[in-house]
Amino acid sequence: MTEDAILQGCLQNDASCQRELYTRYSPKMLAVCYRFAHNREDAEDMLQEGFIKVFSQIHTFRNQGAFEGWIRRIVVHTCINHLKKNKRFNESVDIIHATSIQVREESVPSIVQAKQIVECIRLLPMGYRTVLNLYAIEGYSHKEISDMLDIEESTSRSQYTRAKQMLEEVLIKKRIIMKPTEKPTGSVLLLEDNRPSVFDLMKTTRTNTNTNGTQFL
Repeated sequence: MTEDAILQGCLQNDASCQRELYTRYSPKMLAVCYRFAHNREDAEDMLQEGFIKVFSQIHTFRNQGAFEGWIRRIVVHTCINHLKKNKRFNESVDIIHATSIQVREESVPSIVQAKQIVECIRLLPMGYRTVLNLYAIEGYSHKEISDMLDIEESTSRSQYTRAKQMLEEVLIKKRIIMKPTEKPTGSVLLLEDNRPSVFDLMKTTRTNTNTNGTQFL
């Protein structure tokens, strides 16, 4: 069934088309939910709530951009709304920003699988990983994130900075990357080889999720 046929059927509340839409996109969207959720059960709740919104709002899709991207945005916003109901999330994301943290955009072995990165991201505090997911993987700007989370733009930036630093520490502890060594000049800390950065690999994670439905479960 073509995407257009699915869309037209869903507009007519055709159950078979709704089922086809869910079957086609739910694996990818569950992977998105899982990155934001505390556990698998929460991810599934987010997914179900997200698709309820997709079906109820499908008449608003105007064929401006990819249909899958439109679904993904609804699911991401559903995840954020779900998290914002959690008092611990509100406390963890609304912190005083620090400008003194020095973060290294270090390298990660190119053989590392996206699943390893996602699992490490999920070890971060809720506020940190939420901003990291939104900025580095979903592609939202700090201004957009500040609006979504009801925080200052500077807070989004500082959360992202802290998240990168903490992620690097987790990756080193799990021996996914090596501890940086100082170059002779003493000015820049680098790994021993010039491999893809954490940021680049996270962008790859986003691409993989968009195109082939890679799940991190």
